Amino acid sequence: MTVNIIETPTTYKHRSVWQAFWFRLRHNWRAMLALGFIILEILIAIFAPWIAPYDPDKSDYEALWSLPTAKHWMGTDDLGRDVLSRLIYGGRVSIAVGILAQMTQVLIGLPIGAIAGLVGGWVDYAFMRLIDILSSIPNMILYLLMVLVLPRGFFSIIIALSVTGWIGIARLVRGQVLSLKATDYVRAARGMGASTRHIIFSHLIRNTLSPVLVSITLGIPGSMMAEAGLSFLGLGITPPMSSWGQMIGLYQAYIQTLWHLTVFPALVLSLTMLAWFTLGDGLRDAFDPSIQI
Repeated sequence: MTVNIIETPTTYKHRSVWQAFWFRLRHNWRAMLALGFIILEILIAIFAPWIAPYDPDKSDYEALWSLPTAKHWMGTDDLGRDVLSRLIYGGRVSIAVGILAQMTQVLIGLPIGAIAGLVGGWVDYAFMRLIDILSSIPNMILYLLMVLVLPRGFFSIIIALSVTGWIGIARLVRGQVLSLKATDYVRAARGMGASTRHIIFSHLIRNTLSPVLVSITLGIPGSMMAEAGLSFLGLGITPPMSSWGQMIGLYQAYIQTLWHLTVFPALVLSLTMLAWFTLGDGLRDAFDPSIQI
């Protein structure tokens, strides 16, 4: 049963902004369930050496192409490697790509958007035209070109995903800054002689964190899907390292006979993306007191 939580002045009078945010978030059971699932996945990825039943690169030549059994719960691949163990270790790569790509995009897009919105004039015009040019290039084509130019590997994928990934963050922050810079406290800071750097980091960025956090949460599954797409095309993570997208791409031709090689990684990837999207929706609702949970 859904419970409607309507914040009134009496309800959050003695709460800080973050306390009110946490109050609303923890009453959203879908968001909390998604958060718990994500934390569990991250912990499993961190402690993979102690959780995985087998070495992900070790072959069991007596169980090649094995379907799920009591010994190998999710079966084995063409080299006799345990699929469950490779899924657990592959989570390290897929989750790390999603989080690190978003962190890199924020580090690039947040200051660019803040400077463009605050300074305005030719600086804003130059940044916006650069964004228009990069936005005209299809993302997947640009990813493919970057991956082909750079040496294949984990960090090359991070760079490829960050080349245009910061555009959305920059536009979001710029829009927020354009509305915030007309507020009284920013005008007062300018009147008191505060530098542009001080205004950006002390006032503007702090007040744009809410939409940025939501954007990060919603962007992580997008980065994971982009990595999966590149790995599916054979341009992602290099063997023997595994990722969920790579596992799907390597064995998609065998889905009718050896279904376990693609269904399990596809299911894990789908559930992970659903959890991040659900958490992002929950964060958006928690930051907006006008929305009833």
